[in-house]
Amino acid sequence: MSLTETALDAAAIDRARALLARPRPRERIWPVLAAAGLLALSALAFAAAMILAPPVISEHVLKPGP
Repeated sequence: MSLTETALDAAAIDRARALLARPRPRERIWPVLAAAGLLALSALAFAAAMILAPPVISEHVLKPGP
């Protein structure tokens, strides 16, 4: 079987197939932004708790005098 030349341009056919193909689904960014925001808020809450919490003292501050 012999190959015959065609009048169709292979690059144009490939471009047409690519244009007619279903578009790929786009990745959603909102879940990633929501997770990052939640982690940022929790980090700020923990930092505020560390700053505002009273210091832990294992010894008595006042020692009895002589």
